[in-house]
Amino acid sequence: MYPEKHWLLPEGIDEVLPPTAWQLEQLRRTLLDLYHSWGYELVSPPFVEYLDSLLIGTGSELDLQTFKLIDQLNGRTLGVRADMTPQVARIDAQQSQDHPTRLCYMGTVLHTRGDGFGGSRAPIQFGAELYGHAGLASDLEILSLLLTSLEQAALSDIHLDLGHVAIFRSLVGQSDLSARHEAELFAILQHKALPELCERLEQLTLPAPLQQMLLALADLNGGPDVLECARQILSAAPDEVHQALDTLEHVVIALQRQWPTLPVHIDLAELRGYRYHTGLVFAAYMLGQGQEMARGGRYDYIGQVFGRARPATGFSADLKKLLLLGRPQTTNRHDVELILAPAESDPALEHCIRELRRNGRRVVRTLPGGDQPAGCKQHLVYRDKAWQVVPLDFNRR
Repeated sequence: MYPEKHWLLPEGIDEVLPPTAWQLEQLRRTLLDLYHSWGYELVSPPFVEYLDSLLIGTGSELDLQTFKLIDQLNGRTLGVRADMTPQVARIDAQQSQDHPTRLCYMGTVLHTRGDGFGGSRAPIQFGAELYGHAGLASDLEILSLLLTSLEQAALSDIHLDLGHVAIFRSLVGQSDLSARHEAELFAILQHKALPELCERLEQLTLPAPLQQMLLALADLNGGPDVLECARQILSAAPDEVHQALDTLEHVVIALQRQWPTLPVHIDLAELRGYRYHTGLVFAAYMLGQGQEMARGGRYDYIGQVFGRARPATGFSADLKKLLLLGRPQTTNRHDVELILAPAESDPALEHCIRELRRNGRRVVRTLPGGDQPAGCKQHLVYRDKAWQVVPLDFNRR
């Protein structure tokens, strides 16, 4: 017997066993079939790439989450992907067509640290990206595909959070703040620490109207009605702010038309992915779960460093998390009873086994000297000049 330590997996690294592995695979196939029906093409980026490609345009957060190693062939630094979005952006940048491109993906990613909620450090990330269109229609398509994906996983009590990074970015753009000071304000705003934010704004000697608008962002959250309040409080803001508010309003109206029972929450201080997102940002939550189920937004020109700047929008989520919290309406292959077939060389028996398997039945062959597989309640017997499936207690041939 091996010592106990040989059975241990690294913290946050999990394995999927029967029958959950089949359920996970069926959900994977269901979602990929969904994306195919919407016109999205499947891509499969490599698990390991040169580090500079993996971290393009994503900021320091992804750098901290990425495992790094040295390529023994050339001495360059490699990274094990922690997010597939930059990889898909590189793939799109390599294409030559100018029309909108729809891509989807699904695969394991690896994180150096957990998410703080006890989740896996090796999630199965899936998502969809739409490149080459900067209008509201592509944002709405991605949002609709995300919500349909959650429906396919039978997740209930979903609510959607909406924000827009251009609001904060445009306001701080009115000042001469350094990148470091902007990052400080961003971090404080994410925690909605109003006293700290107020004190820091005064220390930076920003104009009083600008201070008031930045302070107001922390409180501008709630239902869609908060947008009207935001228009009044931010009336002196640059045009980009009002264009962002218009975008949020149009998105809310469109979602209410298509998903009338979907709770929508607006949060103008929610800036997830601020370093690379450029417009609308969103996250889907499930009632009773503190962590997001899926996230996404607009990240125009992420492919610029690859030589092809195009508008882009998309979302991503973890397949394992969806399976854990959802109730997928999929057939569990382990619910199909095993049929025991004898170890005989008979063309008629071989034909019978092939037909059973082709029709979704599970057939296992008897092995010489082996025990009967667990769960077998039926077996194949030759009777009335044909091989037939009968209960296992029918022992006569």
